[in-house]
Amino acid sequence: MTSIYGNHALDLRSDPDFFSLLAGSHLRIIGRPLVQEGQGPDWLYNLAPFVVLAHNALPDPRFIYANRIAQTCFEYSWDEFITLPSRLSAEQPDRAERQRLLDSVTRDGFVENGRGLRIAKSGRRFWIENVTVWQLIDESGTRLGQAATFPSWRDA
Repeated sequence: MTSIYGNHALDLRSDPDFFSLLAGSHLRIIGRPLVQEGQGPDWLYNLAPFVVLAHNALPDPRFIYANRIAQTCFEYSWDEFITLPSRLSAEQPDRAERQRLLDSVTRDGFVENGRGLRIAKSGRRFWIENVTVWQLIDESGTRLGQAATFPSWRDA
């Protein structure tokens, strides 16, 4: 399925509709809020102390969102991130494990306490732990992608 989130011209950094999709999906699927009351799209993008990433639902998904802390973690700017196929966040040997995690999310709606080895733009390898990945599903039930959050990372 191609969605509006396949369009990389959209700037979702402070988009209230995308924020509603991201936070609303998290609340409906995970059962707890992604952010606290009063924390909106600008807070999530600029100030959140945890990583939030999202990719679209295309056959080879591309990132459509990466908050500032995600950009720091992976060493990509916003413009670089939103053109990056999400599979490239892991090295080739680690992509099968990553895909199994994403397939579990597709099947079950979400995964909590995930873990994986990832790679930054510079080639720095790092572990992500306590990862939550969930489906981005709008109010009508249309699957628009997947999102992930994790509180911290450590170099491998």
